[in-house]
Amino acid sequence: MERQAISTGQAPPAIGPYSQAIVAGGLVFCSGTAGIDPVTGEIPEGIAEQTRLALRNLEAVLTAAGASLSTLVKTTIFYRDVADFATINEIYAAHMPDPPPARSAPAGVQLPRGLLISIEAIATVTAS
Repeated sequence: MERQAISTGQAPPAIGPYSQAIVAGGLVFCSGTAGIDPVTGEIPEGIAEQTRLALRNLEAVLTAAGASLSTLVKTTIFYRDVADFATINEIYAAHMPDPPPARSAPAGVQLPRGLLISIEAIATVTAS
């Protein structure tokens, strides 16, 4: 099976030895996408702004891979504070298709650079 690495300047670059996403077998496997501004590299304060930005960054990676939020099949949301769950859910729900993708959301995760949230995803490639 052929694998294609995806990289877009519309989302922050990988901060380690990984790709923003890999396309293989008609699926897009997105690495954890955080709320980092892709232009400045800055991290906004607060879970709401980081969640919105993480979702925008995820959408940019999906678009570069030939997918979209509407083709998501599975997401995993890693976040620091379980008290932020309701805020994350509200913002997340506003961006998800109907029906929403399957999801896991482990809390209490220590992320690099003081990040509060990271979202990884699997989507199908949009038929051309």
